[in-house]
Amino acid sequence: MSIDFAHFTPGTALIGGLIIGLAAAVLVLGNGRIAGISGVVGGLLQWPRGDVDWRIAFLIGLIGAPIIAALLGHPVVPDIAAGWGEVLAAGFLVGIGTRYAGGCTSGHGVCGLSRGSVRSLVATLTFMAAGIVTVFVIRHVVGG
Repeated sequence: MSIDFAHFTPGTALIGGLIIGLAAAVLVLGNGRIAGISGVVGGLLQWPRGDVDWRIAFLIGLIGAPIIAALLGHPVVPDIAAGWGEVLAAGFLVGIGTRYAGGCTSGHGVCGLSRGSVRSLVATLTFMAAGIVTVFVIRHVVGG
């Protein structure tokens, strides 16, 4: 195993993690809400809708941040080696997984772990194990 030092960016990763943690802390301390994307979006899809304002503001921030970065000369260009069918299928499967897990990686991994939730610990370990197994199978068994 080797590290691709051309793309190894611990400084920006640390800053990004700190910003995510700060945003999650501000939301839970200021609004009593968990910064889990599936819960934020799910709350907008339920009827009757309640507390819509903060959910819309949260999503505007998620969508607006890369737009602002691009305007400042730092465009976010994802490199996804998959077609639309694969992306849609993966999104659908992730959606099903978040329903079964009672939340997403941000809700469990960032917010749940910081609150000491055992359920979030189990969910996060499951997410990570599934990701590790998937990468291993794709790279070493299938040969991708």
